[in-house]
Amino acid sequence: MTSAPARHVLILGGTTEARRLAEDLADDPALRVTSSLAGRVAAPRLPVGQVRIGGFGGAEGMARWLSEHQVDALIDATHPFADTISSHAARAAADVHVPLLALRRPGWVPGPGDRWQDVGSLAEAARLLPDLGERIFLTTGRMGLAAFAHLTEQWFLVRSVDAPEPPVPPRMEVILDRGPFTLEGEAELLRRHRVEVLVTKDSGAHATAPKLTAARAAGIPVVLIRRPPAPAGVPVAETPAEAAAWLRTTLV
Repeated sequence: MTSAPARHVLILGGTTEARRLAEDLADDPALRVTSSLAGRVAAPRLPVGQVRIGGFGGAEGMARWLSEHQVDALIDATHPFADTISSHAARAAADVHVPLLALRRPGWVPGPGDRWQDVGSLAEAARLLPDLGERIFLTTGRMGLAAFAHLTEQWFLVRSVDAPEPPVPPRMEVILDRGPFTLEGEAELLRRHRVEVLVTKDSGAHATAPKLTAARAAGIPVVLIRRPPAPAGVPVAETPAEAAAWLRTTLV
């Protein structure tokens, strides 16, 4: 008697949760897992198992890949702000009738003493800065710095994994680093650079949350960019364990 072939699962990754999910599924003989990375980071942290790197060529290209590689389930575990790939995943999965789940870590929640201002975009954040301070700690990633390039009076401390490319703010210092970060380290960074405002995205990651605690302790205002919602109709899990449970129920 021959056993049933392993079911093929594609994880759109690049996050801690995606790597953890791939690791959790790696020992299941009933599953064959492929993790897909966008390739925007020069030296990404690779998950266990099979990995592909690069884009698909839009929703149509992803749908074609799903069909050609006989994918049985798709899990979108990309960064909460990767709304383009999430939209493509929803369209592709619907086109080829592959079940899709979005794995999204919970967003940050303000606590007593936090001075947060929620905004809907990088451009909206940039409009607020002249009224908030002159020394800005910017942790929104290297891809969106053009939104701040016109601000000539503010000084920016930019932290990213890879070096940013123009257009960028004219008065800028770059720190190349990757989390997790400590509360002590973040507090020292704010103090040493005399930071007056923190600008960040609501990524919800524990590895980068200490900057918010350090900003609260220092009385520094935070401009927090709201994350886009998951595509309409796509179920959402908040943890890799929830995603694994959904997957095994779906593939029964």
